[in-house]
Formats: sequence, structure tokens, C-alpha cells
Amino acid sequence: MMRTLLLFILACLPLTSFANVYSIPQDGSRLIGELQEHVVQKGDYFQTISKQYNIGILELMQSNPGVDPFLPTPGTRLLIPTQMLLPDVPHKGVVINLAELRLYYFPKGGKEVHVFPVGIGRVGRETPEMVTRIKSRIPNPSWTPPASIRKEHLEERGEVLPRVVPAGPDNPLGKFAIQLSYGDGSYLIHGTNKDFGIGMRVSAGCIRLNPDDIEWLFDQVKYGDQVTIINETVKTSTEPDGRELIEVHSPLSTANGGSDNVRQMNRGVVEFIGKEQVDYAKANDALLTQAGIPVNIQSLSNG
Repeated sequence: MMRTLLLFILACLPLTSFANVYSIPQDGSRLIGELQEHVVQKGDYFQTISKQYNIGILELMQSNPGVDPFLPTPGTRLLIPTQMLLPDVPHKGVVINLAELRLYYFPKGGKEVHVFPVGIGRVGRETPEMVTRIKSRIPNPSWTPPASIRKEHLEERGEVLPRVVPAGPDNPLGKFAIQLSYGDGSYLIHGTNKDFGIGMRVSAGCIRLNPDDIEWLFDQVKYGDQVTIINETVKTSTEPDGRELIEVHSPLSTANGGSDNVRQMNRGVVEFIGKEQVDYAKANDALLTQAGIPVNIQSLSNG
């Protein structure tokens, strides 16, 4: 009875979300935001908490290992990962870091950045890395599932998908879609008609946003704006005050059952960890923990 009541309450929760807007440091720092703390209340669980702070479920789990995401104990203090290092790419247009499951939008002027949780391609239908442009903006889009998706639904779920799903409440693209120029134009940044999947690997390769988030972004971007999609598991920064920061996310699983962890230990990361100012033990701990939040690994002798 209680479980049924809880599911009913969750079904009635609005999809409303609020953008996390951060000032971009003007002194060369890459650190934005502040960590927050949430004290679990009775009836809370990670889906409701992630909606409250407009973050992804997986990043909330990363930052709070060992806490049951479905039944967190009331009174537990959760770390909310609203502090991060900016991705090491040009701060222009839309930037999506697959490893973070985050979308960064950089308005012109270079003073602020808007950060949203996203859903990305599931294993076997990975969202590709790319540097591309916005090809078109489509309000009330229809969905034309390719033959491979229709076949997959039939074989795995017993569902017969129509060749075209018209705009409306049954359309999984939601009310807004942004088409990318990459490839044949089949990759979209779009909304959703479902109350799950944001901050997770659930799509067939497209980028999925909360309904309010895609509506806001849809009104900001225009034809030709740059879109950069990267897979940066490890981010590092030598801050103006001397701190050596590292932010490590869990690597994405691959279709063969492994992960791309090795490729993320690129030359730049290896050189950063090998610096005299860095405490190797702290760096190794951050790489193993993969908490998804910036950690100061500066050696105490250099602090």
C-alpha cells in the first residue's frame, strides 16, 4: 500500500527544473560553483533529490557512494555536486561532456555558464564525440524511428513502433528538438515525455534534457552555433591560488563489457599527476574513488 502511494506521488511530481547558472572566473580559474549539502528527509530518494537540484542521478550516486539511492536513511547528509571544473575545450556554444552526463551552455560575453544534466546514448548506441553545428531548431517535432530501433523494440520489448510518431504527449522527443549537422542529421538534443532518464545512459544516441531545460536552451541557441561533444573522464586544473585540482568521473562502459578508462589517462593527465606540486597518493585516491567532484591534490609541502 505504501509503495503504491509513493509511486502515485512520484507520478504526480512536476517535471519542473531550474538551470544551474555559474559565474565564469575571470582570473584564469576553471573552478565554478559551490558544493551543497542535502539532509535526507522522510520520503526522499535520489530521483526526487536530483530534480530538486537539477543534477543527474548517476552524479549524485558518484558523490555519495554507499548510500541507497532508493531508500536513503533520513538524516543522512548528502553531498550535492554543484561544483566542477570547466571542460578543457573552447567555452563556446554548447559543450557536452559524456563522462559527466552534463551539458554546458556558454552565452556570448564569457561571464556565465548554464549547466544541465543530460541523458546520453546507452551501451551499444553510444553518443559519438564530435565538433559540429546546429542545423535546425524544431518545435513540436515528430519522431521517425529508424528500422533498427523498430526492430529492437519488437524483439526486446514486444512493441510495434509506428513509422512516424506525431507531436504530442506520446512523442519521446518532447516538445522541442535541436538537430545537429553531424552525419546524416539524425542526432538531436531534445526533451522527453518521460519522468526518468536524465543523467543516465538511456537514449539511442541523442542527447536528452528535462522539458524545462530544453525549452530554455531552444530559445537561446540559433542556427550555426557550435556544439562540442567530448568524453573527458578526468579534468585537471592548476588554480591561480596554487591549488592542484582533479575531478574524476566513472568511465563509460563499452559494448564489449569494458570501459574507456585507459584512454582517459592521456599524456596531459599523466604529466599533471607527475608534477612536483602534486601529492601522488591523493591523486591515486581520487582516480580510484571517481567521486565526480573537484579534489585538491596539492602536496602539503607546496601548500
